[in-house]
Amino acid sequence: MTDEELLRYSRQILLPEFDIDGQERLRQSRALIVGLGGLGSAAAMYLAAAGVGRLTLVDFDTVDLSNLQRQIIHRTTDVGRLKVESARDTLRALNPLIEIIAIPKVLDELELIEQARQADVVVDACDNLPTRLAINAAGVRAGVPLVSGAVIRLEGQVLVWRPRRDGACYRCLYRDAEVNLEACAQTGVLAPVVGVIGSLQAVEAIKVLTGIGETLDGRLLLLDATRLEWRTLKVRRNPSCPVCGDRAP
Repeated sequence: MTDEELLRYSRQILLPEFDIDGQERLRQSRALIVGLGGLGSAAAMYLAAAGVGRLTLVDFDTVDLSNLQRQIIHRTTDVGRLKVESARDTLRALNPLIEIIAIPKVLDELELIEQARQADVVVDACDNLPTRLAINAAGVRAGVPLVSGAVIRLEGQVLVWRPRRDGACYRCLYRDAEVNLEACAQTGVLAPVVGVIGSLQAVEAIKVLTGIGETLDGRLLLLDATRLEWRTLKVRRNPSCPVCGDRAP
């Protein structure tokens, strides 16, 4: 590790449970981030700043003026640009020591599984249930830890799935895959709530990558920002889950 890296990451290295070994593990790690909206903005920026060695960014969309209220990785001058390109430039300016790969497209099932297999952790930062379920299925089938987050209005949630554990995957929570959940385009969302959940996704991803602390696998963390109340629900794997259950592929 160079003198520049030791100085840049010194506040993390000072943590007894982290130390230089933890920083080196981050340096050698690869994270896949799907979605460069509000959640992905916060998660990607903190993972880049923390020194995760390679970030692969996946998003097909372009920056819209309405995104800037919460998607802080993008700037006004980025309106009309691909989100992955805008995010890549911001992250490179933030930390030029890491590798960033931008994929400006919707990945099909096989492509998503292949990208998950190349990562050490998958961060689901998308904004709709069908994509979230597809990311979950790819992470489970690739056997790669998954950190999933979601936000609507003033409410948010975070769930971690890890291989060979008893915790539920995201599909276990939604046994009816056809359930129609609301989106922020219809109901709205408070910008800082997205930042809080995205930041927590970065925390959980770093814990997965370094082995420090206890991750949220087996627990669903819920935030009600209206009253600023947190709840944690224990969730177990559904044996009949078509993704992670006993008879899953």
